[in-house]
Formats: sequence, structure tokens, C-alpha cells
Amino acid sequence: MRQRWFGATRKQVPQLAVEGEIEFPVEPLVLDELDDARLRTAHDEGTPVVVRADTEEKVLAALARPEVACVLVPSKELLEIDLIEATYG
Repeated sequence: MRQRWFGATRKQVPQLAVEGEIEFPVEPLVLDELDDARLRTAHDEGTPVVVRADTEEKVLAALARPEVACVLVPSKELLEIDLIEATYG
């Protein structure tokens, strides 16, 4: 599983995780949907951002944003997405 930077913490976390099965090094901003203004503010402040996603499309949209450290999914099935295939075809 690829890792992403967790805000300005100098730590990395998995880019995808099942909600409730991961502990973060510090409390992140958790979003239920992508919000440009909140993402930008959090990024500027160095606050880690975690986004919840319950579909493949939402996972891909969240991972396309460099401000997002981790995407939380409701089930292990969404961890099995072939991200390269889904992104590049």
C-alpha cells in the first residue's frame, strides 16, 4: 500500500484505510466530502486531511488531491481497487 505524507507531521500513513482500523499520529481534519476551501486552509496550516469515501469514484477523486493524506473506506473491498488501472486505464 502506498503511503502519503500526513500533513506537516513528517510522518506517512497508508493512502487507503478501513475506517476504525487505523490510528493516526495526530488528530486530522476528517471530511465527508471534498471541500476546496477547507482543503486549502488545512494544507496551508499543515493540518493532515482525511476524507471518507464509499465508492470507487469518491476514492479516486480524493486521492487525486495532494492535500489528502488518507482516504477512509467503509469496507475492505474498497481497498482492493486497482488504482493504476482505475486512474490510467
